[in-house]
Amino acid sequence: MSTSSSPRPLAVLVGVQLPGVSDTDHAADLAELGRLVHTLGYEVVATVSQRRERLAGGTVLGTGKLKELAHLTGGRGTVSSGAQERKSKARERWEAKAEEAEAEAAGEEAEVEEEDEELPVEELAAESDEEPATARPTVVVVDHELSPSQLSNLERATGAQVLDRTGVIVDIFHRHARSREAKMQVELARLNYLAPRMRESTGSRERQQGRGSGDSAVELDRRKIRDRLAELREGLASIQQDQENRRYARRDQLRVALVGYTNAGKSSLMRALTGSEVLVADQLFATLDTTVRALQPETRPRVLVSDTVGFIQKLPHDLVASFRSTLDEALEASLLLYVVDASDPTWEAQLEVTRSVLREIGAQSVPSRLLFNKADRLSPEAREALLQQHPEALVLSAHSPDDVAALRLTLIEFFDRSMVEAELVIPYSRQARIGEVYEHARVISEAFDETGRRLKVRALPAAMARLTRAFEA
Repeated sequence: MSTSSSPRPLAVLVGVQLPGVSDTDHAADLAELGRLVHTLGYEVVATVSQRRERLAGGTVLGTGKLKELAHLTGGRGTVSSGAQERKSKARERWEAKAEEAEAEAAGEEAEVEEEDEELPVEELAAESDEEPATARPTVVVVDHELSPSQLSNLERATGAQVLDRTGVIVDIFHRHARSREAKMQVELARLNYLAPRMRESTGSRERQQGRGSGDSAVELDRRKIRDRLAELREGLASIQQDQENRRYARRDQLRVALVGYTNAGKSSLMRALTGSEVLVADQLFATLDTTVRALQPETRPRVLVSDTVGFIQKLPHDLVASFRSTLDEALEASLLLYVVDASDPTWEAQLEVTRSVLREIGAQSVPSRLLFNKADRLSPEAREALLQQHPEALVLSAHSPDDVAALRLTLIEFFDRSMVEAELVIPYSRQARIGEVYEHARVISEAFDETGRRLKVRALPAAMARLTRAFEA
């Protein structure tokens, strides 16, 4: 492990490669976890990985790899303090056999583990004295969701703070939330995550004193969390009702929703298409709030573009549920643009994650187009290969004005194919309402006669039906 002069706290990544997970996918998962950890503010200095048939029930890793991890963090490598994990003798025998089988299958890696297991505690302690304490990682991040007992056991074995993938994502959402709704959504998911992981503290807080209360401190804390969750749900219901009213008012407008994996370039594309000053940052989950802006230069009828929260592998279900109202923007869109980072070697898996989440909310039937972004990072051969694989897709860069102009034209043509043409007669007594026509339809020609203004227009069928009813004699 190398030392680092970075002021960021140091972290170690931990991953278990389970059966059915390829080396490439496992490496991609750990690389993505590293980007998540970096976004959260830590510096990754080491990675501990192991192949196993399943996660070890108590500590995720086998005993050898656990000591290897503890050697990096300066921990003891055993769960020897606090409440010991309880196992039956049959369970112990089964785990011992499993460890032996894994050691034989792992070959040379297993031999390294055995050597680590044989290191005496004194030797580990002597080695920890050779490096300054500040050079040791203080955080262990596991690429799996941990149970409360696994988290506690790992903290005792490593002497470091332990986070799981879900906890990292929830914390990033917590830091990046800006609007009142996003903050409430994240707090809801965060409390649902933290509540089962609360542990009873020792000492004087073991029991609350006074008024004859027999409730433990953690029980009172959990009661406060339940009350806060109820308060948050009530507040979100009110906000979401306002959102539904706004979406209903936009029901006849043309709407494009940008959906895709986090950091695929949706916000850059949003800024290029609409000229809006949305946040653009090279970090995961920079955008949590849905932004709706009109396509620029404006068209008639207007085309609204919305930027949505990005997706990621193993996105916690509580976050999907909390952001359901935000994702409804995609559900009610006229067209979905699946934005994919074409320069990422795992783009196919990322696209499947996006499709999976949208299937979960019922948006798979919304018309869509596949858009490969960041084409400026591709070689001409790679770009051509993408088009051969997906001839219907758009390949572009959000930083290329020509590419953005071509995308804008593609959107206009898509909606134009859905429009119908009709003639409207606007009586002179209703000229004050002419703005409704220009807002929801494209005026092709106009003429005047004794009955009023005659307009030949193109609009979506629903909007055309409503305009026809509005100006009937």
